[in-house]
Amino acid sequence: MGLIVQKFGGTSVSDRERIGQVARRVADTVRQGYEVVVVVSAMGHETDRLMDLAQSITAHPNQRELDVLLSTGEQVSIALVAMALHELGLKAVSLTGVQVGIVTESNHNQARILNISTQRLRQHLDQGEVVVVAGFQGVSLHHPLEVTTLGRGGSDTTAVALAAALGALKCEIYTDVAGVYTTDPRIVPSASLLPEITSEEMLELASLGAQVLHPRAVEIAKNYGVAVIVRCNWANFPGTRVIFGTPRLSGTLKDMEIARPVDRVEVDPCQAKIALLRVPDRPGVAQKLFQALADERIDIDLIIQSIHSEASNDIAFTVQQGFLPSAAEIAHRVGQQLGCSEVTLDADIAKISLVGVGVRSRAGVAAQMFATLARLGVNIQMISTSEIKLSCVIGRSWAAAVKAALEEAFGLPPSGDVPPAPPLSLKAVRGVALDRDQARIAVQGIPDRPGMAAKLLERLAQGGIPVDMIIQSQRAGTEQDIALTVPRSQAVSAQTVLNTAARDLGCREVTLAEHVVKVSAVGEGMIGTPGIAACMFAALAYADINIQMISTSDIKVSCVVNEAHGGTALQVVHAAFDLQSPASALLQPLL
Repeated sequence: MGLIVQKFGGTSVSDRERIGQVARRVADTVRQGYEVVVVVSAMGHETDRLMDLAQSITAHPNQRELDVLLSTGEQVSIALVAMALHELGLKAVSLTGVQVGIVTESNHNQARILNISTQRLRQHLDQGEVVVVAGFQGVSLHHPLEVTTLGRGGSDTTAVALAAALGALKCEIYTDVAGVYTTDPRIVPSASLLPEITSEEMLELASLGAQVLHPRAVEIAKNYGVAVIVRCNWANFPGTRVIFGTPRLSGTLKDMEIARPVDRVEVDPCQAKIALLRVPDRPGVAQKLFQALADERIDIDLIIQSIHSEASNDIAFTVQQGFLPSAAEIAHRVGQQLGCSEVTLDADIAKISLVGVGVRSRAGVAAQMFATLARLGVNIQMISTSEIKLSCVIGRSWAAAVKAALEEAFGLPPSGDVPPAPPLSLKAVRGVALDRDQARIAVQGIPDRPGMAAKLLERLAQGGIPVDMIIQSQRAGTEQDIALTVPRSQAVSAQTVLNTAARDLGCREVTLAEHVVKVSAVGEGMIGTPGIAACMFAALAYADINIQMISTSDIKVSCVVNEAHGGTALQVVHAAFDLQSPASALLQPLL
């Protein structure tokens, strides 16, 4: 009937009873006539225990030796699961990542998969055996051979990569919950289970901390067309199916996780920009502006709000040129009510975007884009980021030249503009997520000339520090401010890197705020649906939550707020979009 890959996390194999339950589920699948490859994580909390053990020896474990140590956790799990399958009368064999031939980069603790040899796997499957594979690990072929680990979410990545390499019918990811919810059910008990979700929505939610599926696994699945279903290990709920379009890569699986990060370059030459400068920094300001625009059914594209300076913010947004007269009248009227100092208009702009599943996950993509624009002497007016798209607003006259230069820089064939795909759901917002792993860094007093953003981002990329949101101030003058969000665990390192860069580039200062979180609404139905941002901002204003930063993409609206307000922000935004389900209590984690 075909091959199925089934992945079980640490809690699913945390003790004898749960290992037995996993074995029975696998046995049921085999008896239905399927070949099965099982991928398992280390037993619950075992990786944490091994890490603590290493740090009891030394505060700074050697990275190679740490990989050797951490990889043993999965070896225990695979042997026990194989034994449990033997007890049920099935033929089974356990294999480590090295034995399978999961070839990775040589980077210890965070290696990416390059290739998978399927010969040994196929031999065991042809002999009627269930193959139980250790997730989270592989081998570097640099001589001598070295054990590597894949980092956080590594077992998800292993499972989907094996499914791609073996041409599996599907990859089932078994978790403690019934599937993918509209938000974290531990914070919002009324969260709804989603029967299906697009890969783009899943990438956004996964990158925001939704822990049912790791972004790297989603990226591989999207690239190679792997059917993925997230299901509960403790009950027979149908789960959530991740919907993919046409695979972007086909044929060879060489360089599986380091294939080109960018699919295409998109240009929209019909945009106009409106900016409100020095808007008072208090709750409800963004809501008043964007509610007035929504009332007139004006569809907003990009929105950015920079960090506060002297108790005020800048808010800028873009609209299609046909909406400019109406949007400008509203902006002037509301701006006067709010007490902003100035409203500026620019009808001579274009939005240019890099689109691809590796735009955010690959260090250096943003820096390369900005450096390409800098080489042409192009000034960037606005920046917007998401998991799958990086957009810049530039002068319209530069659009054709920038598109060609970016296609050359990222090795892409020239292409026409690609219209957005129609949404798959009537609901504009499909999920709301809270990302607690955020810190905000602001570089202030940056000389206002082309290439400065590229130089700052290049320094961070060289340090291996990923960047999430990027906001550039809108005030005219000889200086600009750029605010970034980075993983909180790397905030101090990022600040150190940027302090050095600021001295070299003549910037005024670098500030760090670690106690922030990001709340985001995600949904492909946002495309062409006015009022989404206004609804979100109104919910936050009603809860008296001040918005520190705003960034949007086609399918995501994100706000940075104070950490103390994170849980409340998630709850009120989820309620605002009517995502709760009265029956959701039946589908809560069954622990």
